[in-house]
Amino acid sequence: MRRFNGSRTAGSRVALLAALTLGATLTTVPAQAHPRQPPLGLGNCTATACHFDVPPGTYDVTVRLGGPSASSTAISGETRRSLLPETDAAAGRHVTRSFTVNVRTPEGEPTGPDGTPGLDLALGGSAPALAGIRVRPAGHARQIILIGDSTVCDQPADPYSGWGQQLPQLLGKGLSVANYADSGESTVTYLQNPQLWATVQPLIHPGDLVLVQLAHNDKTTDGTTYRGNLETLVAGIRDKGGEPVLVTPIVRRWFNTDGTLNNGTALLVNGLGVDLPAVVRQVAAAEDVPLIDLTAKTKALVESLGPEGSKAIYLYNEKKDNTHTSVHGATVYAGLVRDELLAQHLVPEGRVRVG
Repeated sequence: MRRFNGSRTAGSRVALLAALTLGATLTTVPAQAHPRQPPLGLGNCTATACHFDVPPGTYDVTVRLGGPSASSTAISGETRRSLLPETDAAAGRHVTRSFTVNVRTPEGEPTGPDGTPGLDLALGGSAPALAGIRVRPAGHARQIILIGDSTVCDQPADPYSGWGQQLPQLLGKGLSVANYADSGESTVTYLQNPQLWATVQPLIHPGDLVLVQLAHNDKTTDGTTYRGNLETLVAGIRDKGGEPVLVTPIVRRWFNTDGTLNNGTALLVNGLGVDLPAVVRQVAAAEDVPLIDLTAKTKALVESLGPEGSKAIYLYNEKKDNTHTSVHGATVYAGLVRDELLAQHLVPEGRVRVG
């Protein structure tokens, strides 16, 4: 998603002025009722961003986009999460969109800095125009909790992005992504660190989906331990009434001379010879857990793009990095996850953005 750089067209200035005078229809009762607290609406916004002083929780956000000139607006929030894809509105027309957002502390990676309290949104796109906004506590949102590593997490800085960071923009109101993936974690460290599994498990509510993708850092984990760790996570999720979903890891961009991906490094066979994606598949089958085979799907995509075309998926051009994804690549991979959630009927069709 393109970030707004602070420059604004004349149409954007007019749109904001119109929003400030006419946007009252999309204000709301504050998340915490207080006689001196103003409504959560356009009064909480500048030309480029909005801040809402709300406690941790889950919130529905409804925006009215557009103005006198043609506009194109995208919205991100918190630690660089993409919440609404770039949305066009013709001159003189408005469109209304809604999404659900998770507000937590720390707002990004669980072992990272706390971030700014409350809900922060940033306006992006080629010609942003916000005509109205409403924020209120979500009544019946379903959480999609993510457990993973740096290829999944809310990356704090450009050019990095995890696929979990891009997933929210592909979902509609009523589905909230709570991304508890953390850089550098293996199944071993995720279970051991009290900031991770011991903190995340109590937050699982009955009916929540919990997606687990841990493998990239299990480089020296033996097969028995790796399998046992996955089984521990599955059992712990079910103990809280959640629905576990096992996700095989995204491939690394590491080609053989014939244009196929390397069977070891690229396909996550670790230093002990353990085929980690194969173990994930085995656990999913044995425990009757839904499986998203992201290894197979990303392998097919990367090989179809070839050594040159696949560079844009990863950070090869920027960092010579064949493991971590660009914003573009993370968005493509988030789309693969979205497609599987839909195909396996893990989320309702009406709450997914397609296309």
